[in-house]
Amino acid sequence: MAQSDTTLVSGPLPEAKADLLLADTTGAVVGTATDASTGTPLAGAHAFVGETMIGTATDADGRFELTNVPPGPHTLWISMIGFEPEKQDFMVGDTTSFTFDLALEPMVLELGEVTVNARKDRRWRKRYNTFERLFLGESDLSDFVTITNKEVLDFDANWLGRFSAKAAESLLIENEALGYRVQYVLKEFSREGITIRYDGDPFFEEMEPATAEQALMWDENRKAAFLGSFKHFLLALLKGNTYEAGFRLKQIPSVDDIRNQNRRFSIDPDDLLRAGEKPGDLLLAFRGVIEITYVNEYEGADYQKWQGSSPHRRQQHQRSWIRLTTGPTLIDPIGEIVDPYGVTVYGYYAFERVANDLPKEYRIDG
Repeated sequence: MAQSDTTLVSGPLPEAKADLLLADTTGAVVGTATDASTGTPLAGAHAFVGETMIGTATDADGRFELTNVPPGPHTLWISMIGFEPEKQDFMVGDTTSFTFDLALEPMVLELGEVTVNARKDRRWRKRYNTFERLFLGESDLSDFVTITNKEVLDFDANWLGRFSAKAAESLLIENEALGYRVQYVLKEFSREGITIRYDGDPFFEEMEPATAEQALMWDENRKAAFLGSFKHFLLALLKGNTYEAGFRLKQIPSVDDIRNQNRRFSIDPDDLLRAGEKPGDLLLAFRGVIEITYVNEYEGADYQKWQGSSPHRRQQHQRSWIRLTTGPTLIDPIGEIVDPYGVTVYGYYAFERVANDLPKEYRIDG
């Protein structure tokens, strides 16, 4: 597999774009969770903000409170075994206090769909192995990541090459490489040809290290997963320090020109950002393809294997390519693409997937 895709009104650039990133504004969310069929409060339901470590359990009256929610758009999720999860989108900005009362519908299980038996099904196991490879990725970290409730997954495939997955409940993921226990609400997963589309909201909980050595390993692995990542690049772009952070950029007319060394042109990183329609909004906006080389790290043997390259080929700096899927796309104040399919990625950014994911609030100290 040579390349793979993941996921997925202009104006002058604001002078102080970094101010959006460094804003101290945080939000708070309170509310209740109830049984939609009876109106009874749901005690012990899980309330969390997607892609973060911000979460709690509802009390005996079904109430919850979440604080220190960073600026930007978010999704609140309420989940509980035996009920369909409910969500509510919200934006921390001019408004910082939110109240949401969500009613969860009881989950209806159809007779005959005993998914635990799928583990004994050879075809299911083959499809699960495909899903695991595509979803978690093939980096060295993926060897230490386990989906502990894989039986909730169901798959569909056809001879045209389309492959899709859905989950009856949130996926429970143990990431022993990064030290996170993840509850992942899978909203969509499909592969068609070499294009992979997936969208979901994970909730991260830090695992308790067994030893000081394990805590140090997790810390180092998290730093390595962050440095050079798409998240790192976007944060550097917002701060205006992509060069200092180790990123080198070139513009390429199209995906077809990626292998043509004569079709690379210089670009000012600031030219990738435009003001949006609303005050404070920033859009990622450019033509063609942007090549992003991270000069502080070299590609690894696992990446060369994924690319189908000879193990004897000289290692190069990590390179990724991005293009806008349908046009300019909104970036939130903490460096996240709002539309999960707003950007199509290639190279290293396509190679590193869920096994390399970090909470959106993760930063390297200093």
